[in-house]
Order: sequence, then structure tokens, then C-alpha cells
Amino acid sequence: MKIENSVILITGASSGIGMATAIAAAQAGARVAVLARREDRLRALADRLGPDALVLPCDVTMGAQIEASIAAVLRRFGRLDALVNNAGRGLYAPVDRIDIAGYRALLDLNTVAPLAMMQAVIPQMRRQGVGAIVNVSSGATFGILPGAGAYTSSKSALNMLSDVARLELAEAGISVSTIYPFVTDTEFYAAVSEGQDAADAEIRTVGPAAHAPDRVAETILGLIRSGERQDDLVPKAYGGSLDL
Repeated sequence: MKIENSVILITGASSGIGMATAIAAAQAGARVAVLARREDRLRALADRLGPDALVLPCDVTMGAQIEASIAAVLRRFGRLDALVNNAGRGLYAPVDRIDIAGYRALLDLNTVAPLAMMQAVIPQMRRQGVGAIVNVSSGATFGILPGAGAYTSSKSALNMLSDVARLELAEAGISVSTIYPFVTDTEFYAAVSEGQDAADAEIRTVGPAAHAPDRVAETILGLIRSGERQDDLVPKAYGGSLDL
């Protein structure tokens, strides 16, 4: 799919990977719709994206807000070519100390919300006969990490949803891809719902191997263009395909 003149919807766009992807897509000539809960940040971002940008304050765990956002995109642009499911959060705790209510909330954001977003955009993509969905997973799912059971299980479930959706939607002309970032220099690690010390330790361990969000954004756009099943930015030493 060509990025130029396409309509791309990005969740979690108020910071980090989502923001970088919105900027990269706009610079490549896309018309961009940005979703997040923090409207003030979205408004500031829109100034960088140009007059075609559509700001949509939205909590992606709320079905009614998702439906309203998709309707607004279609009113504005008349079509929807690509969805980037980026919104997500971390949680670090040993299995015997994972807060069950917190885990349910994590699954709702990291797994259920991307599914709900896919369900919301698929009908329009079917009508168009073409579309691209990129789900942002995590390179942490390539390994087994103490304290990461809650987070990696939420993302591993998303991985399977992506692969099954890819199989089911191929005949409709809709590609579903998964991106596996490595540790990325964003607010993610400062905004975990539990286990801040563990998150800080992970950043210190990886150090200079962490990526800038711009690099992840370009990889996401590459998947939209190619429609390939997946790509990763995980070093080979951590189970990925990247040569450092």
C-alpha cells in the first residue's frame, strides 16, 4: 500500500512510538487521524502534522468512543486505509504478586482494545477491498523474562490474534502485520502500572541498545507498504533478527 494520500489511524499517538509514527506518516504524505486520551498533547501534535490531521480524543477501552472515532474518520476522509494499534501499557510483577484487577485492566488495554479497533475498521476495509492493520507487540515476547509475565502474556495474545486475523482477512485484501519493537526510548517505562523498579532496571540493562521511536515508526510504515506478516527490531542476542 502506498503511504502517500492514504488515511492512517494511529492509537496511543500522544507520545512515543505513536507520535513518531504519526509524524513519519504525515511527512510521507498520508492523511493522519490520531487517537489518545490526552487531548492537549494531540492538539500540540496536530500542529506538526498539518491541516489534514484529525484529532480524536479517545479511550480505546471504551467501545462507544471507538465507534465515534471511526465514524469521525469516515466523515472527514471518506475512507480508512490503515490502522496502527499502538496504545498499550506495561506491568512488572512476579506471577504470585500480579494484582488481578490490574492484570484485567492491562489485558483490556493491550489485548482487547486492539481487537475492538480491528473489529471497528474491518467493515470499511472490506468495502474498500483493501486495508492494512499493524499491531504493535513487544520484542519481550521473544523470551521468558522474570517479572514480565503479565505484560508479555497480554502481548503474546495479541500476536496470535494478529496471525489469525491475517489468515482470515487475506482474501478481503486486508493485510494484518505485527511489529516487535525492542526497548524504545519513550515514556513507556516511566508509566508502567506496577513494577517501576523492574522497568527502570530493564532500561539500565539495555542501555545504548535502546531504539529511538523514529526507527520503530519507519518500520511500521514499512509494514503498511509491504503487507508482510511481521518485522522486528530485536537484536539477535535477544532472539530477534537485528544485527547490531
